[in-house]
Amino acid sequence: MDHVEGALSARDRVGVLDFVLLENYRSEDAFIENLRKRFQHNLIYTYIGPVVVSVNPYRDLKLYTPEQMQIYRGVNFYEAPPHIFATADNAYRSMRGEARDQCVLISGESGAGKTEASKKMLQYLAVCSTHSHDVDRIKDRLILSNPVLEAFGNAKTIRNDNSSRFGKYMDVQFDYKGAPVGGHILNYLLEKSRVVQQAEGERSFHIFYQLLAGADQDLLDTFFLERRPDSYAYLSKGNCTRVSSIDDKADFKTVYNALKVIDFTQEEIEELLSIVASIIHLGDVVFTSDGDRAGIIDAMPVNRVARLLQCPEEILEKALTHRTIVAKGEKLLSPLNEDQAAYARDALSKAVYDRMFTWLVQKINTSLANKEQYRKHVIGLLDIYGFEVFQKNSFEQFCINFCNEKLQQLFIELTLKSEQEEYLSEGIEWEPIAYFNNKIICDLVEERHRGIISILDEECLLPGDPTDLTFLAKLENAVGEHPHFVSHRTGDVQTRKTLDRDEFRLRHYAGDVTYSVTGFLDKNNDLLYRDLKEAMCESKNQVTSSCFPKSELDDKKRPVTTATQFKTSLNQLMAILMKEEPSYVRCIKPNDNKMPGVFDPILIRHQVKYLGLMENLRVRRAGFAYRRPYEAFLNRYKCLCKDTWPNYYGKPKDGVELLCQSMEYRHDEYRLGNTKIFIRLPKTLFATEDAFQLKKHDLATTIQATYKGHAQYKKYKRMQWAVTMIAAHWKRVAAKRLLERRRNAAQVLRRYINGFITRNQPPNGDNEMFINHCRVTFLHKLRDSLPKSILDKSWPTAPPNLRETSALLKDMFHNNQVRRYCLNMSPQKKMQMQEKLTASEIFKGKKSSYPESVAQPFKSNRLTPQHEALKSKVFDKKYLSQEERPKYMSPVTKYDRHGYKTRPRVLIATNLAVYILDEQDFKLKDKILYENLTGISVSELADGIFVIHAECTDKKEKGDVILLSDQVIEATTKIALAAGKINSIQVVKPGGLAYTMSGGKEGLIEFSLGAETRVEKGKKGQLVVSACDGN
Repeated sequence: MDHVEGALSARDRVGVLDFVLLENYRSEDAFIENLRKRFQHNLIYTYIGPVVVSVNPYRDLKLYTPEQMQIYRGVNFYEAPPHIFATADNAYRSMRGEARDQCVLISGESGAGKTEASKKMLQYLAVCSTHSHDVDRIKDRLILSNPVLEAFGNAKTIRNDNSSRFGKYMDVQFDYKGAPVGGHILNYLLEKSRVVQQAEGERSFHIFYQLLAGADQDLLDTFFLERRPDSYAYLSKGNCTRVSSIDDKADFKTVYNALKVIDFTQEEIEELLSIVASIIHLGDVVFTSDGDRAGIIDAMPVNRVARLLQCPEEILEKALTHRTIVAKGEKLLSPLNEDQAAYARDALSKAVYDRMFTWLVQKINTSLANKEQYRKHVIGLLDIYGFEVFQKNSFEQFCINFCNEKLQQLFIELTLKSEQEEYLSEGIEWEPIAYFNNKIICDLVEERHRGIISILDEECLLPGDPTDLTFLAKLENAVGEHPHFVSHRTGDVQTRKTLDRDEFRLRHYAGDVTYSVTGFLDKNNDLLYRDLKEAMCESKNQVTSSCFPKSELDDKKRPVTTATQFKTSLNQLMAILMKEEPSYVRCIKPNDNKMPGVFDPILIRHQVKYLGLMENLRVRRAGFAYRRPYEAFLNRYKCLCKDTWPNYYGKPKDGVELLCQSMEYRHDEYRLGNTKIFIRLPKTLFATEDAFQLKKHDLATTIQATYKGHAQYKKYKRMQWAVTMIAAHWKRVAAKRLLERRRNAAQVLRRYINGFITRNQPPNGDNEMFINHCRVTFLHKLRDSLPKSILDKSWPTAPPNLRETSALLKDMFHNNQVRRYCLNMSPQKKMQMQEKLTASEIFKGKKSSYPESVAQPFKSNRLTPQHEALKSKVFDKKYLSQEERPKYMSPVTKYDRHGYKTRPRVLIATNLAVYILDEQDFKLKDKILYENLTGISVSELADGIFVIHAECTDKKEKGDVILLSDQVIEATTKIALAAGKINSIQVVKPGGLAYTMSGGKEGLIEFSLGAETRVEKGKKGQLVVSACDGN
């Protein structure tokens, strides 16, 4: 269903979604009431034909989600509710389908949502166009150019926390596949006066406050800045340095990262920010008056500006307080007074920021440029100031309103042209439309030699000392008789009461605006003294030097005035827009307090007037209010005519004609074109839609009754047939299944009984099934009760005819368990098991402490971290030869051979010898080569004493070594294995054990049973070891 017609039934509650369908379209009250109804139901978009009227809701209505984008993607303009996405999609499809350049003109007051509208359209184009790596790179740059331009070109005003203070036209370039491949931005009339002056409650451009809030401390120190914007003159003129709805710190991070994505180098970013910082410091330059000479009170700000801009300080200081005048070919240095010096300082600040902003836009354009030579199509987004009327209107409002006059002229021309083309293509006679042609106002402003801009430029060029009042006088003489111009001198008595002597009034298309000429000449001249230009040309800052080229100093021509520059740029913009197919978005703010849900009809009426919406509607309604393709119209309303319902198989045009005759349309109420029906008055369409809404109930009732009856009858017949068929088939199948089950059961029972009777006979035909069943049962039981461990010897009892098989399975299973255990054993574990096996062969049944050692795994290294450090530092370097490898290391206690005093030692067994080392410094105490090892003796008791017997080849050798170890089984086994002398270990019974001392002497160790282990010196000088036997 088309949304235009579908929404008509709710028009009394939520209004019409297209103002063209307003019955009383000439009434401003009806227009505003329709806006109010839709606004109260969160319907912020309404059409005037192809024009979108947008009311700022001041809250998130979830209208811009990816799901919303998909609703409008590739859909006809009127097939979805009014939305800015519909305009974006229509422009994109027209560009691809018709290969025609498009443009979207977005206008409205500050705070009406123009900037947000342009961002949402750009996001839609980015999402809905084709994708690739290069395309996504361009999309990122297009989208990220917005926060950069907003930072440098937007500011907080009384009406808007993020007000664009410049006009912007962005061209998004697309290739033949519809992918964005580049872009270009044109900027217009930056409000550079905001750099040096802000109204109460307003701020300068965002970037100044973002820099102070978001830059790291090192960067601020580099720029000589502090995080206190209220301490800088230029930033605190409006007494509003912080805004609750703005996060300057986070925004700075966004801008900084965006600059990197847009291809700014780190050096360019720093130079750009240093210019911003220099302007902040320039505002703190304060002058004092010494007669007619101005002097600088504090030179520190000048020094910082010079260092940041990298220009000579003495040249800058001189340029701020003096001016070079050329008189009769001679250059004279004239000092400036205090006011002139302040003017020069502010002029420099404005010029530097304005040129920096222009350089920034050019740099972004370079990043977005596409150098391919193939033909590209564009969609342009024009985000420009709307018509402005303040309590006091000056030069800026004059330029802005002149721009809107030109755009209104363009809109009327293109709208009428579009209407004429559609009428011509449909074969309908064109009826001339009466409208206000504002060309007369445009000529009043821009006509050569006679227009206001030409007169203003002429006055600026006059020698002597022209003033704003002399300009006004000349204006009154030149255009005083013009019907759209009036001043205090040229007006009647009643008019003079409303105009001061320094004011004039223009009658614009949107209403009368009074301008004060104060400041017109200065703002139009916008002079920057040559001395200041020369100082900037000396800058080593690359951005500044490119903004102030030295070639500019050689140009003797007078700079073009601001108004002429703006007029030229505007005419160029008009030429661009005339070549493109336009779409329009008119933005309205509902209240001045930025509050959601508040609708101020007085403020709305003011904007409707100055946006020219009533004029737009009147032009659109001058012909036919509604037009629709035959197929869509016939498909919706065919039920209103018996000749077209339910289906019409002829030509759609003939069907629509029958429908119109049935509805008794008068001839002057409609026309039939080649592909569309045109309806002149909304009431004709409303009557048709109301008839359709009424008819739907009758049709719905008839269709519902017929369908329900037919559906129930079909359902009954299907169920009846199904019951019969299912019952018959099921009875037959159930009987066959029962018979088969009984036969099988009887056979199985018979075979089992015979098998049981003959179960002990050799297998035969009678008992084979029963024996197999017994086998399967046993195997299932065996499967569920297999031993889980290699030590588990349990096994289920087998039937008599499976005992041999059970025995074979038991052996196979046990062998498999052993094999799997051996395969899963690691080499280290296998070595441990071999060592344990060796220990078992030596000590099992011989030494009492052996059973306790079985559960403890053998280790090759029992040294502490301190021992390890000493080993690496002393033993490895002093005693260990290259061919030696440690095999076993453990702390032990050594007993002296004579007094049996205990000594803490460390035992290290290598592949060649046993080393006994001092525990404190690892000094070598004994070394026994394996070739001299004659045996190792231990007692069969539970003590830890063992003796290493060594052959004494000379008198210097000390003899056998008596040691005590907590791991005596491990130590003796490891030493025997390392020496390759397994059979050298001797387990002695309680009694005496002789050992050899130096000089061939012998000592005695006496072993005896006791309650606890004790080692002490005996009365006869022997070593007495008392220990239990382990039982």
